[in-house]
Amino acid sequence: QVQLVESGGGSAQAGGSLTLSCTASGRTDSSYSMAWFRQFSGKAREFVAADTWLGRYYVNDVKGRFTISRTNNNNTVVLQMNSLKPEDTAVYYCADRNFFCFESGCYSVSVYDHWGQGTQVTVSS
Repeated sequence: QVQLVESGGGSAQAGGSLTLSCTASGRTDSSYSMAWFRQFSGKAREFVAADTWLGRYYVNDVKGRFTISRTNNNNTVVLQMNSLKPEDTAVYYCADRNFFCFESGCYSVSVYDHWGQGTQVTVSS
């Protein structure tokens, strides 16, 4: 059974940086697509960034500030978050998909097969 374990997160000042990491265990092969979503208080979970074998994709709001990458034979996904804003405050979730996704096909919660437990990111002004 695939499990995703997240680390990182916490608190930062506006303009600061945080790094989130998520490692998939229990896989017999490398993850095809891994992504980060976030959930604002009282809102639905929404797409932040994805790293697939076909490319890397970002929601417009984080382009130029966040960078997604993978290590550990593609089973660890890292989200480097720079120039943080108070409106980035949310619970961040990593996700893993058993197949490729491409551009907008990566944006939906429903296409992912496994999820991490979530980690809180709080940015103060």
